[in-house]
Amino acid sequence: MTTQPEHLTLDRFPTPIGTAMLVTDAQGRLRAFDWHEYEDRLTRLMRLQTEHGALLDEGRAPDAVRTALAAYFAGALGALDSIACHTGGTPFQREVWAALRTIPPGRTVSYAALAVQIGRSKAVRAVGLANGANPIGVVVPCHRVIGADGSLTGYGGGLERKRWLLAHELRHTGGAVQTTLDYGFAVGQLTNT
Repeated sequence: MTTQPEHLTLDRFPTPIGTAMLVTDAQGRLRAFDWHEYEDRLTRLMRLQTEHGALLDEGRAPDAVRTALAAYFAGALGALDSIACHTGGTPFQREVWAALRTIPPGRTVSYAALAVQIGRSKAVRAVGLANGANPIGVVVPCHRVIGADGSLTGYGGGLERKRWLLAHELRHTGGAVQTTLDYGFAVGQLTNT
């Protein structure tokens, strides 16, 4: 049993909305995705996400991860599904993060609907906290969660990025967004494309 910090690779990846930081492990799994101006947050988060802490070594993420992300930003939204991810977190957080990956591109879901989806309808606030603690933004699409009234609520990368990501997905899914009580989206909020 090792008590040494885990060595992870930190790559910087250009996107249309800023430089992303990708953290991968020796198995090629994505462990974190965050934006360059939040490097301190990423470092703290990786210490919490690993059993004995993490050492981030500058390097290049596996080609499979970089290629899938480039494809997503070019409009092939399903490319994110091919990225293997691994997180720490509590069992509840991992349950919420797994549910986030089931939200299709071009759709949004409220925190309440996400709580219902995981069978914990009264845990709306806890779902929101777990969503906010997601270490793998974009790939684990916490940006697809919005307020019950269709408003764009907080996003760790900033609301402008959230707006861009949702508009990007909307544009590449033909603009068809399901709007029901479970899925809502205020299209007028996405004029910034």
